Amino acid sequence: MKLSDYEYTLPKELIAQVPAAQRDQSRLLALNRRSGEIAHRRFGDLVSYLNEGDALVLNETKVFPARLLGEKEGTGARVEVFLLRKRDEFTWETLVRPGRRIPVGTRLSFGGGRLRCGVTACTEAGGRVVRFEETDGSFEDALADIGKMPLPPYIHREAEDSDVQRYQTVYANKSGAVAAPTAGLHFTPELLDRIREKGVSIVPILLHVGIGTFRPVTAPDPRDHPMESEYYEVGEAAATRISRIKASGGRIVAVGTTVVRTLEPMAKDCGRVKSGA
Repeated sequence: MKLSDYEYTLPKELIAQVPAAQRDQSRLLALNRRSGEIAHRRFGDLVSYLNEGDALVLNETKVFPARLLGEKEGTGARVEVFLLRKRDEFTWETLVRPGRRIPVGTRLSFGGGRLRCGVTACTEAGGRVVRFEETDGSFEDALADIGKMPLPPYIHREAEDSDVQRYQTVYANKSGAVAAPTAGLHFTPELLDRIREKGVSIVPILLHVGIGTFRPVTAPDPRDHPMESEYYEVGEAAATRISRIKASGGRIVAVGTTVVRTLEPMAKDCGRVKSGA
């Protein structure tokens, strides 16, 4: 297996930089795996590909505004801090830019001083551990006001106010992801209602998308690519429903790769899905 095996041409002008006006009007390519026929549809047509008795499994993670733009206290030099993983109430593992100019002991300020932190350690991956000072009000409220949504690297523009809502699935429920499970961005509440009305079960699970989704694969053999860990949960109720539907002949339709990579390690040899986190 070689990384070059996966090379293909994707013209830049075909990579949408803004979302469709309506979520379910995004384009959908449907491949018939038996005949090889390709059909060009709209995402709202997805309901016609689902059958009564199937299960549609969704990732209910919620993206938080993990990107902070600020300055070094004392010099005013601009810095960027990307929050990755929360260690405790005030301590986070982060990525920082410019890394070489932010050694341990540096003090950083964001939002005109609304959030302040100190760099306490370096991580093995070259990031920084920072500890925030207590703020007036909650840390989450301050982050919501001054943090920015971390758009994917193929979106070549700054995040706008509208992205806070559009770069989030309509069923996002539990905050913790640094990127959206993008396959689910095209669902609307109305489309989900139509799917339920057809007799399809909608089952939520959780995987907080991590920084690994932004890291490019550079190893000549992709099997040598270091993978970042991610937090997931498959509840007892979800595992039971998925297993029952599978046993009764229904299809398990995973919405995106985040759902696939959560279910795969939780599936037993007999085809049943176990619960766990």
